Amino acid sequence: MEPVKVIPCLDMKDGRVVKGVHFVELRDAGDPVENARFYSEAGADELAMLDIAATVEGRATRLEWARNVAAVIDIPLTVGGGIGSVADMAALFEVGVAKVSVNSAAVRRPELLAEGAAAFGPERLVVAIDGRRNADLPSGFEVVVAGGQRGTGLDCVEWARRCEELGVGAVLPTSMDGDGTLAGYDLPFTRAIADAVTVPVIASGGAGTLEHFAEAVEQGGADAVLAASVFHFRTFSVRQVKEFLAGRGIPVRL
Repeated sequence: MEPVKVIPCLDMKDGRVVKGVHFVELRDAGDPVENARFYSEAGADELAMLDIAATVEGRATRLEWARNVAAVIDIPLTVGGGIGSVADMAALFEVGVAKVSVNSAAVRRPELLAEGAAAFGPERLVVAIDGRRNADLPSGFEVVVAGGQRGTGLDCVEWARRCEELGVGAVLPTSMDGDGTLAGYDLPFTRAIADAVTVPVIASGGAGTLEHFAEAVEQGGADAVLAASVFHFRTFSVRQVKEFLAGRGIPVRL
């Protein structure tokens, strides 16, 4: 088993890191550059930065945010939000971003994933799948877009399979039901995606205890664990999470 990655996530709005519950009720969580530097020095394996307002506001990701963060870290940076073309991806790579995460634009035009994978390689392309429970769909989970504001009728598991076929190198499923609740990752959701694809799956949404991180791997089948609130508000350090996972026999890079 490859070492499990621990990934803090910077949700960005108006130039600040924010954190909400169920994608709303946002509160300030600090300066992105200061946070990024802190996590890089604290032993994070990678860093994610999601421009959560870009799609809703109908604009591309703020390149200056990505450039400023990439400049102060020595770990891979994944950026998502408002990426709608291969040109958008290229612009981010030019300012030091390692990977891009695509969500709403891929739902609108799935060919974008194939184009990105062909241009830059699957290892630089992540598909983010925001899901919520919907009993009318085969897996019980529906893809939502536009910051969770709009349902698509797409089944999350079928969409994950399609994205892998199109060439993505990793899947980032976030449960809207669990986001920001600190009640734990949505394990059935994470597991359903992990069982459907062969590429790495990054658990996201709801981590509140050290046990939750282990559950994401042991029960959810995740290859990486992403979290925001518990890191931003210093509930746990990256080191604490890694040591806890290691104590459970889960391989990590200490």
